[in-house]
This record gives sequence, C-alpha cells and structure tokens, in this order.
Amino acid sequence: IMLQLIATPSNALADEPVSIRAIGLPPSQIVTITATVKDEKENLFQSKAFYKANEAGEVDLEQASALGGDYVGVHPMGLFCCLKPKRAFQRLIKKDVMNSPLCICLDLYDSVCWLETVRIPPKASQIVHRWFAGPGVKREQIREGRVRGALFLPPGKGPFPGIIDLFGSIGGLVEFRASLLASRGFAVLALAYFAYEDLPKVLLEEDLDYFEEAANFLLAHPKIQQPGIGVISVSKGAEIGLAMACYLKQVVATVCINGPSAIFDFPLKYRDLVVTPMRLAFEKIQFHGSGAACFRHCWDPQNMLNPPKILPVEKAQGKILFIVGENDQCLASKLHAQRAMDRLRSHGRSSGRMLAYPGAGHLIEPPYSPFCFACWDSVLGKPMLWGGDPIAHAAAQVHSWREIQKFFRQHLLQSGGKL
Repeated sequence: IMLQLIATPSNALADEPVSIRAIGLPPSQIVTITATVKDEKENLFQSKAFYKANEAGEVDLEQASALGGDYVGVHPMGLFCCLKPKRAFQRLIKKDVMNSPLCICLDLYDSVCWLETVRIPPKASQIVHRWFAGPGVKREQIREGRVRGALFLPPGKGPFPGIIDLFGSIGGLVEFRASLLASRGFAVLALAYFAYEDLPKVLLEEDLDYFEEAANFLLAHPKIQQPGIGVISVSKGAEIGLAMACYLKQVVATVCINGPSAIFDFPLKYRDLVVTPMRLAFEKIQFHGSGAACFRHCWDPQNMLNPPKILPVEKAQGKILFIVGENDQCLASKLHAQRAMDRLRSHGRSSGRMLAYPGAGHLIEPPYSPFCFACWDSVLGKPMLWGGDPIAHAAAQVHSWREIQKFFRQHLLQSGGKL
C-alpha cells in the first residue's frame, strides 16, 4: 500500500470529530503526526504527537496511543485540542465565520521530529477544512436602535428558538459559537456590548436595559419562536447572563459558563435599580511561572455574604444551567455556581443545575477548540491565566456542548415549537 494520511471527514463543521489514520508504513515504524493552522492574522498554531505503527503498518488515532508530543495516550482529536500558538499567549478565534474555514494541515513524518531547527519534508499530508457555519445558515448584521451584533439564522422557514450569545472581557463581536449553534438549528444573536462600532470603548457599567432591548429585538423578529429566549454566556458575559435570568422575563433558559454569581467591578443598572459592585481584591493576584496573571483568588468569597451585590437568582422565571471548570484560574467559578444553587434551594427553587468538570479551565468553548491556557489581555497589558488540563478540558468541551443543546431544546421548545 502507498503511504497515506487519511482524515475523514476532511470538510466538516468545527464541532464534528475527525478520524485520522496513517497507512502503508513499515510495521512498528515510529512516526510523527503534526497539525498546523494559521489564524486570519497569520499567527501560527501547531501540535504534534509521536506514534508507533502496528504490525499492519497502520496508525489509527481512534485506537493508537501517543507515546509523546503534546499529549500521551489515546486521544483521537488530540492534535486539534492541543494546537499551541507559536508566539506565546495567542488565542485562536475564527473571525470570518461565513466565508472561509479554518484550514488545518496534517503532516506525517517517518521519524521522531522534535527539533525545530531540522526541516524535513513530510511523507504524506492532508488538509482538513473546519467550518463555523453549516449549509444554508444566514448572517444578518444587526444595528437596531442601540443593539449591535450579528444574527445567525438556520436554513428553513422557522420559527426557531432564539438565543443571545455573550462573551466576556474580550469585547467586540465574537461570532464563532453563535454560527455553530445556528448550524444546529437555533437562531442566535451574537451580541456586542462594548469595544464595537459606536458602543462604549470600555466596559464601565452593566446596562441591563441594553440587553433587554436586544431580547425584545430578537422576540420581535419573524423567525424567532415565542414566548421566550435563551442566553449562552461565558466569564464576564455570564455575570450579565445571570443578571438577565434574574431580571428579564423574556429570558427562559440561561447557560452560564464560568461566571460569578454576584456583581463585580462595574455597577449593574436596570430601570431605577442600581447595584453597586463588589471590588476585586487585586492584592490577591498571583503571577504564574509563564508570566500570566491568575485572578482566581481576587473574587473574595468573604464579600459574598453581602446580600445586595449577590444576584437574586430566586427571582429567575426560567431555568439556569451552570457550567464550571474546577481548574478555572480566572475565578473560583464552582464556588460561585454552588452559592447560586444553594440560594435557589433555600428559596425552594429547583430551576438550577450545575455541571462541574474536574481539570477544565475557564474558557470552555465548542468541541475541539484548541485549549487556551492563558492569553494576552490588551486592557491589562498582560496575559490572563485561564487554567485547565488540555485533555480534561477537551473532554469538558465535548460533553458540555451536547448538554447545552439538550438544555435549550428542552426549555425553549416546550412551548410548542419544533426542531
């Protein structure tokens, strides 16, 4: 047999697994398989693993155990999950989700290639296209009243269950999760709330009236199913997402990924209500060996006994799913979710559920997104430590993505819509 590297499917949505096989090798041959991808700014991300061919001269990543490299053991998608930036502290985010895929180049070498200084040509290669929007998904740029964002609609007449997607202190407009969810049958508004177009340059307050305007815009759209919407949110966005769950009757299902359960840093404003924030205890910042800042201990739990600042989760009309990484180095997210769950229970409410993932860090993204341990924060002028173990984190991304979709299907469709 000819020496070949086979990846199937070689053209698929980014949340789908790829099976990778090398065939036609000499029996017991030691090989290196690498993955390489560039983002839209030409930043390079790479991963590699060393394998030993079986007696038939094959390496099948579904069964073969990596002997070394960026991971060890049987991890069929390890090359994708362990892509690391060539220049430290870069985060791989697909910006243009509609017109081009991420092109990941897989290369096979018939030796152990670990020296960066030695360049040898690969024995076989294969390019894998990872798309963030499925066939027929449409993107509408949204500038309605104050609302700024992008709405992703699945193919078909609808109406579709509507979801607002919020990221955290990264700011701007982040679309890759919204477009993937739209590919799975949801209508998703990726919502910007600072550092985008004519929105405030920096976050100074959490203006819940803005998010209510976005919720009303979504519900007024002819393709959105009534009577309520979902919210998916991470980090600072999950603080806002939880506030939306508490105060906005339009919100019936909320996913909070690694967020606090109280108001921190910036005041929350809604109509006549102003909640003054708790201050982060910056004297508790720790610097990791890599130079990244760890904020985990700054969200002082002693302060958590301060009732006015804690979000009144018992007022939430809908369901809340807390997703937490137990190795989150940005905040003690499990502690925060636990506090919210305890508060719900003490009010006799069973509307909350927590999924806690041992070994997972802060940035729990859609499946097979490269694990990001730390990345540059332009506001801090320093890298932020997110934490997590690459393999445990990758497993959490796969599991939570299924659970998120199940949760939204269950709670947004009970009012008679179909999906």
